[in-house]
Amino acid sequence: ILIGSVPKGGAILRSSARAGDLVYVTGELGGAAAALDALRKRSAGKVRASDYRRHFHPTPRVAIGQFLRLKKLASAMIDLSDGLSTDLRHICDESRVGATITGAAVPRAIVGRPARQVELTAALHGGEDYELLFTASKTKRIPDRILGVRVTPIGELTRRKGMVLVNDGVRCKLEPRGWEHFRH
Repeated sequence: ILIGSVPKGGAILRSSARAGDLVYVTGELGGAAAALDALRKRSAGKVRASDYRRHFHPTPRVAIGQFLRLKKLASAMIDLSDGLSTDLRHICDESRVGATITGAAVPRAIVGRPARQVELTAALHGGEDYELLFTASKTKRIPDRILGVRVTPIGELTRRKGMVLVNDGVRCKLEPRGWEHFRH
């Protein structure tokens, strides 16, 4: 159990995003899911913790969340514990907006030995990376790095409900396929 507090009226909610806001993520995604996949397969021999840091040594981005709150940069925010597609759905549903995500913009983790970039599917749907997903008005200047961690714009919120993935010029519906509480 984790308990925390925030000054009254200072919380960044999932329900406060607006159509037109940009969608951002911190760090790289899919590393924890790739580690679980390697552990299941064990096809590459021993799985080394140093090759899969996001799974074996996760770093929750609490300080970055505090920075975003103090600087009043984020309109909505959630940690990426359930996977990008699922956690983005939470923001979209609670804020009553949709989203368009650019597949090529999603930062994907480099894992394993030999080192390789994870598949887009792992970055979209894998969980347990403990990065942050947040939205911000286009009028806000979001730094490329916060506290040494890369921050990447990956899409935009829309008035039209639903989530869309644009990958190699092809638009398709982005379904939440990460962890769904009460389903597993």
